[in-house]
Amino acid sequence: MIHSMEMELGGRTLSIETGRMAKQADGAVFVRYADTAILATVVGAKEAIEDRGFFPLQVEYREKAYAAGKIPGGFFKREGRPGEKEILSARLVDRPIRPLFPPEFMHEVQVMITVLSSDQENDADVLGLIGAASALCISDIPFSTPLGAVRVGYISGKYVLNPTFSQLEESDLDIVVTGSADSILMVEGKAKEIPEHELLEAIRFGHESIQNIIELERELIAVCGKPKREVTSPEVNEELTQTVKNMCLDRIRRANMLPDKEQRQKAIDDTVEYVIAELTERFPECEKVMTSLVFEIEKEDMRRMILEGGQRIDGRSLDEVRPVSCEVGVLPRTHGSALFTRGQTQSLAVATLGTKMDEQRIDDLIGESWKSYMLHYNFPPFSVGEVRPIRGPGRREIGHGALAERAIEPMIPSDEDFPYTIRIVSDVLESNGSSSMATVCAGTLALMDAGVPIKEMVAGIAMGMVKEKDRVEILTDILGVEDHLGDMDFKVTGTRRGITAFQMDIKMSGISYELLEVALEKAHVGRLHILDIMTQTISKPRPDLSIYAPRISILKIPVEKIGDVIGPGGKMIRSIQEQTDAKIDIEDDGTITVAANDLEMGQKAVNLINAVVEEPEIGRTYTGVVKKITNFGAFVEFMPAKEGLVHISDLERHRVNRVEDVVSLGDEILVKVISIDPLGKVKLSRKAALGSPRGGAPRGSAHRGGSARGGAPRGSSPRGYTPDRKTEPPQRRYSSEDDR
Repeated sequence: MIHSMEMELGGRTLSIETGRMAKQADGAVFVRYADTAILATVVGAKEAIEDRGFFPLQVEYREKAYAAGKIPGGFFKREGRPGEKEILSARLVDRPIRPLFPPEFMHEVQVMITVLSSDQENDADVLGLIGAASALCISDIPFSTPLGAVRVGYISGKYVLNPTFSQLEESDLDIVVTGSADSILMVEGKAKEIPEHELLEAIRFGHESIQNIIELERELIAVCGKPKREVTSPEVNEELTQTVKNMCLDRIRRANMLPDKEQRQKAIDDTVEYVIAELTERFPECEKVMTSLVFEIEKEDMRRMILEGGQRIDGRSLDEVRPVSCEVGVLPRTHGSALFTRGQTQSLAVATLGTKMDEQRIDDLIGESWKSYMLHYNFPPFSVGEVRPIRGPGRREIGHGALAERAIEPMIPSDEDFPYTIRIVSDVLESNGSSSMATVCAGTLALMDAGVPIKEMVAGIAMGMVKEKDRVEILTDILGVEDHLGDMDFKVTGTRRGITAFQMDIKMSGISYELLEVALEKAHVGRLHILDIMTQTISKPRPDLSIYAPRISILKIPVEKIGDVIGPGGKMIRSIQEQTDAKIDIEDDGTITVAANDLEMGQKAVNLINAVVEEPEIGRTYTGVVKKITNFGAFVEFMPAKEGLVHISDLERHRVNRVEDVVSLGDEILVKVISIDPLGKVKLSRKAALGSPRGGAPRGSAHRGGSARGGAPRGSSPRGYTPDRKTEPPQRRYSSEDDR
């Protein structure tokens, strides 16, 4: 039987339907919002698996090209591995639902979200969250907490519910809020330096709207929800539990007093080995249970230290930031580099500047676009003292990189002010908590070292929480173990003026507004502390770009002149590039970007292009080269790719019988433009130019191979780039390989 519920949300209709599609799944819903629609399905394995130390949940998010009326590119013409947007959307769904399964439930669960229709105005990621929660709630899988999710924007001083893609371009805020009926479960997004109280109000605004979505889900559950599977708790061997506790509690407490991560972990591992060696004969086949018991005692003791004594395992106070050190210019040949160390977490960030040809091309449901700022995060196994296979970036690396990228993005100068493609790479060299926040700090320093004129310095900090009944403590700058054994991971980045990005994950049923406010206030204090240390290292971007960075000039030519610059078969543009070793990029609107490692060669390329597009002027004298001789005159190339005829009667003041008596092929001669006919044919005269002063071209003349005006194009700056850039999206590009 088909069941459907609908409501109005943000001026559009949200509907949830079940019973028509994917009926063999344990739970399946079709969610539609305006003309964007997704199918969310959930299946839970019938048999439990061996405890792996984590809940075996898989969340997959896939976009179908047909959803936007497109055919996939590539050789196979079908969807391939998930792109970055799909991976980030899958993580957005995974994080809030994972803590809500019963801890003793160890059945594999797979959530699949498929985007079936895209109106290219409403993002499907929040629909995936609503669909996943709805499908789980109506299934027999033991998940019974209805969830809602909305996107919140902030435009012209007003909060906007589920802003469209076009509205988000004007918004100072872009966050996704996920929550249950009584608390917040996850917040993620970016902002343009908004203050903490505005973020808190945005979360409150989103949570109020979530209530209606949850009510809609409850109506659906009431008419078609299945009885939930029984979950049996594993039998507890009280004797073994107490024996392990008696044996290792003192050892664990001593280990938790060791500030060094490696020493502490070794002490914990030694305790596990000691317990197993002593008790295996007495309690056979219980090694995994013993290991779990030791880790549970470790967790309880760490939380006790924080809640009862206000003491952390590395000896810090609850609000204290670990020691921070910053270095810039650590690599000799990169455009910009920085090493940021906070405690035992260290990021090496490198900034590289490129041209428009280095932009990343993105082709997704929303259409084709170009990305000129990128941040890539790498987490090699040696950073945590492990050995594991090296493959492509995993979901965690993509997620952490995206968080750091959007943290710095509001500070990146516009294309008009700084027409470079910017790539930051963060290699995490050590990790003991919040390496993504170290990436934000290191990335900012690397940009400043490269001379990128960023608007403000950005820093990030991760906040944690430990809560037991009515007792709760907020932790500043959490360690890896405090993240693992705590109840919250709240990452906040920003400048001195406000927040630029955030990501909050809760490992419990939710968090109150009061605790959120406290966490934001403490994060603000910690962020300013880190910014002060960063400022002591480098207070503003370097005044000049690295000598190894390309120098970029931008000029605008008439559209009808694009073919002249390219030349037949790309001959002209190749010639200019060969002479100057510059990269030249031409857009359909006539914008030309010239990039060269040598400023002088870049200027030479600009002059050559100006000479190609320059129109000949009547009455002006040029230096030309004889290209062809006929019995009635000589054809002279007086500008790049432009020829004119010097009639035999205009070669000398006296009568000339043969052209060859005056000029030969390849001769350089002075000529004056005396007429241009309606078809563009140019008539030249050597006779008229002979009255010029001796020893060179007359004043105002243009020499072959250079611009008549010479010098830098209007608006150029000594940094090697010009601020006359148009902001329209790049169109079709032409380079030396193109034949236009």
